[in-house]
Amino acid sequence: MKEKILVIDDEIEICNLLKDFLTREGFVVTIATSAKEGIALFQTIKPNVVLLDIKMPDMYGIKVMGKIMELDKSACVIMVTAVMDQKIAQEALNLGAADYIIKPFELYQLKNSLLAKLEALKQ
Repeated sequence: MKEKILVIDDEIEICNLLKDFLTREGFVVTIATSAKEGIALFQTIKPNVVLLDIKMPDMYGIKVMGKIMELDKSACVIMVTAVMDQKIAQEALNLGAADYIIKPFELYQLKNSLLAKLEALKQ
């Protein structure tokens, strides 16, 4: 069974880039361009990993992660963001983020993080 990835980012270009790349890499990818849509999709598709932006117009990404964690305490959320603030990164990791990747990023860096987190989930 292919691993399911949910991308939540208000930038449609980022969503499409990640969807195209990760689909070619063998993942099943669903995108959401708002926090509200992302939370609803999380409940519907039950993804293996969520790639989540921090700065979105309708809800702060760390709050979105909190709502996702309320729905599933074992959810694997990787923050993918342009926010380079060490305090925010530490807050996200302390609250349960599996990783914190800064935009712009190399696609294979993201893939390697995904694969490592998926492998850890299997153990």
